[in-house]
Amino acid sequence: MIDVPNAPWLTVVLALALLSDAIMSIKPPKFIQQCLDGVRFPRDWWWALIVIKFAATAGLLLGLEYPGVAFCTNVAVIAYFLAACAAHFRARFLRNEFWINCLGMLGLAVATLFVGYAGQV
Repeated sequence: MIDVPNAPWLTVVLALALLSDAIMSIKPPKFIQQCLDGVRFPRDWWWALIVIKFAATAGLLLGLEYPGVAFCTNVAVIAYFLAACAAHFRARFLRNEFWINCLGMLGLAVATLFVGYAGQV
């Protein structure tokens, strides 16, 4: 059975990164606007990304106490950023926002999963 993360600090780092991303997205700075516009994500739906990121933050932090919750949330965060990568490729929007933000967050989520749960699966 999958327990709580072996490296809880890494899960907290991922949660803080998602939390800061969610907070910034409330009144998005230019680079976030350019990213979402670049992949042609409808502005009417930008609020949904904020909700998803806050929910992911909560799931990661709750998972530090409840077995399996952080693992499932971590997998969902990876799926979210894989979908974001697909959106970037589909829109052919491969500027700095993609390489730094999208792939950076995907890399952090993947590292969190593999390091945080090494030996449990």
